Amino acid sequence: MIVADTGAIIALVDADDRHHARLRALYERDPAAWVLPWAILPEVDYLLTHRVGALAARAFRADVAAGAFAVEWGSAPDLQRAAALCRRYDGLALGLVDAVVAVTAERLKADAIATLDLRDFAPLELAGRPQLYPRDLG
Repeated sequence: MIVADTGAIIALVDADDRHHARLRALYERDPAAWVLPWAILPEVDYLLTHRVGALAARAFRADVAAGAFAVEWGSAPDLQRAAALCRRYDGLALGLVDAVVAVTAERLKADAIATLDLRDFAPLELAGRPQLYPRDLG
């Protein structure tokens, strides 16, 4: 299982992104393995609209609505754990979205987190020690 962060989804959708080919190849190997935490959805929608274009944002919304991505809606304990992560890593200014991604990966015992945000994710000590893709793909 791969829990996706916002930046990885933007790169997956944006053919002009320098990480696009690698993330697309990873996604196409096993699309069912990808899980999108609820917290990234508005961020992805906003960034696609403003950086890639309205058509890309519409296509993403349609894909999510059609079930092309599994969405993990989380729970109250996820938010409590996310708040605790933000406190623990206060110096990173982690933020709720990244913390929810991390907590989702922990709870689901994900093999990896798809992220380009190594500044926030690399220092995290998470249960199960998920890899960071594409960095850890070798």
